[in-house]
Amino acid sequence: MNPYEKELLEKTYALSKENNGMLKKIRSASRWSVFFRVMYWVLIAVVAIVAFMFIKPYVDAVFSAYNNVQEDISSVKTTTSTISDFFNNLFNKE
Repeated sequence: MNPYEKELLEKTYALSKENNGMLKKIRSASRWSVFFRVMYWVLIAVVAIVAFMFIKPYVDAVFSAYNNVQEDISSVKTTTSTISDFFNNLFNKE
């Protein structure tokens, strides 16, 4: 092996070691990226569930109030209908 080939082989070996080190760093960075991405979504899910559990009593109270208002409106419509029928019957008897 002549000196040129030996020098070329040593340069190739050094480059392959450097590339191997960079590939290991890239693989490690990729694994950490996946780990943090999963943790990110888990955190979002946990925060959403906790927020829902915290807000649920207030939402239930609002829906209860809304249903009460609907029942009251229905009651008013029934009362109005009854009063209207009463006056219609009163005026139609004459």
